[in-house]
Amino acid sequence: MYVMKCSRDGSFEKGEVNPYGNIQLSPSAGVLNYGQGLFEGMKSYRKEDGGLLLFRPELNAKRMMMGAERMCMPCPSLHQFVEAVKQTALANKRWVPPHGKGTLYMRPMLLGSGAVLGLAPAPEYTFLVYASPVSDDYFKGSGGLNLYVEEEYDRSARLGTGGVKSICNYAPALKAMGRAKSRGFSDVLYLDSVEKKNLEEASACNVFIVKGNVISTPAARGTILPGVTRRSIIEIAYDHGYQVEEGVVPVDQLLDADEVFCTGTAVVVAPVDTITYRDQR
Repeated sequence: MYVMKCSRDGSFEKGEVNPYGNIQLSPSAGVLNYGQGLFEGMKSYRKEDGGLLLFRPELNAKRMMMGAERMCMPCPSLHQFVEAVKQTALANKRWVPPHGKGTLYMRPMLLGSGAVLGLAPAPEYTFLVYASPVSDDYFKGSGGLNLYVEEEYDRSARLGTGGVKSICNYAPALKAMGRAKSRGFSDVLYLDSVEKKNLEEASACNVFIVKGNVISTPAARGTILPGVTRRSIIEIAYDHGYQVEEGVVPVDQLLDADEVFCTGTAVVVAPVDTITYRDQR
């Protein structure tokens, strides 16, 4: 895994690749007490000739920079981020599955590792990247997804942190997701926290609705994550002549959709078989 420390003046020292293992933190570390942390998700792919590919890592770097500004954290530069990911992928090259058989999932993290007792930004930060081989079947052989529209719990709120990849966005989603999975669903679809009638996103992926030649997806205006796969799908759809609409997507549009799919680094592009909203499936 790659590890790089940030000094008190906000500059990151030269990082290095270390053996994968536990990290040491003070009990009063900012990340443990106040959730001052960010992470990214990306993949390294094996080419047919045995080489490795990364998918648009500069976009993950820019998204971490945006999140760091929101969370009052210094951040590695774009070059430092991409170089760290490259070094981690090369150091773990033997763990990248064969072409077409999976990928090496990579997890860059930015942590408030310095000790701070009062509510304040941590005095020191750690940037690290670790990796694990994964299959491309995120939902474990379920085929198309079966989603449940969640109305009791919100994922994020306007002017909050839903638009950045903060670590504190994910544990609150576990309750709704766990309840849905216990009922046989793959995941939940969240609604906006104000009117409770417009689609936002699933627990860890963006959603798209297809009707004829129009592809609709909720706009990334601070409450949903601006996914790298989401952006790529939008660009490809434009190139193929589709009309793409980013904006408010009422949940009622699901009832009249030709097709629905989800996108994300983990799920890639996943078709949706069914959506349950109140008493309609």
